[in-house]
Amino acid sequence: MKQAWPNLQVLELFVAVVQHGSLGAGARAVGMAQPNASRAIAELETRVGSPLLVRHPRGSRATPLGLALADRARTLVDGASELTEWIDHAHHAGPSTCRVGASMTIAESLLPAWIAEVKRRAPRAVLHIEVANSRDVLADLQQGHIDLGFVETPEVPVRVNTHVVHEDELVIAAPPGHELTTHGGTVTLADLARTPLVVREPGSGTRDALEALFAGHPQHAIAQELGSNAAVRVAALSGAGPAALSELALQRHLDDGSLVRIAHEGEGVRRPLTAVWAGPQRLTGLAAELVHVAAATTATATTATTTTSKAQDSAS
Repeated sequence: MKQAWPNLQVLELFVAVVQHGSLGAGARAVGMAQPNASRAIAELETRVGSPLLVRHPRGSRATPLGLALADRARTLVDGASELTEWIDHAHHAGPSTCRVGASMTIAESLLPAWIAEVKRRAPRAVLHIEVANSRDVLADLQQGHIDLGFVETPEVPVRVNTHVVHEDELVIAAPPGHELTTHGGTVTLADLARTPLVVREPGSGTRDALEALFAGHPQHAIAQELGSNAAVRVAALSGAGPAALSELALQRHLDDGSLVRIAHEGEGVRRPLTAVWAGPQRLTGLAAELVHVAAATTATATTATTTTSKAQDSAS
């Protein structure tokens, strides 16, 4: 038989008592009369089957079990508070609006699916999207032109809030038959640095990742410097030189064999794909929903890809 759900008001009270160090202060914090608070804590201790507080003249101290309970209860109470805020917002607000800035790779490869899921959950949501490189997204955020940004660079100002929603890898790839794809082994970073590459412009997260890869080779060769992932792909497919792009941006061409990954020495460069926002650390409303969807959908996709890869490895 399913047990009854815990009383959220009592858990909120208990968390407040532990936080403030006394029953009276905790009761005042949640707006409960102290006699009622005393009875509620006693009933909670009865249900748990063990003392949760040690009373003394200067207040109340949580037992080890009480501290463990307060830690778990705080997560539940915070979640209930967020749900209540969301319900109230959904009931009273008109169409919610969020101005979003996204760097190129995220905008091309991930953002459309995130928007579709947000619109499925909240059909009246209005999202205004601006696509730029990571540096410009961060500038727009700091100037108040957008409410939420998604960037691909690890160089995020300390004055903004961040939440990593996914990870990506920098890939160097060229059409089949390029001398580096027929190399028959791992290319040294020195040889790769001497090879003219087709690259994104300075300020993009992709270019930041490339500079990190070539940290010991600052004078690496550049065949073309272009302002979009699509332009880099077209140039590489046309034979202008190997492309240095996100794995997300190259995935379709790697899968169909029109571009081949060039194996090179070193550990490669993985970079975070990060949601950024200014103001309070805790996001609310449509911006919070979009970040939640971004983290959840990319995690699901990563799990599915990993499972498929393991199945393919087992079959081979």
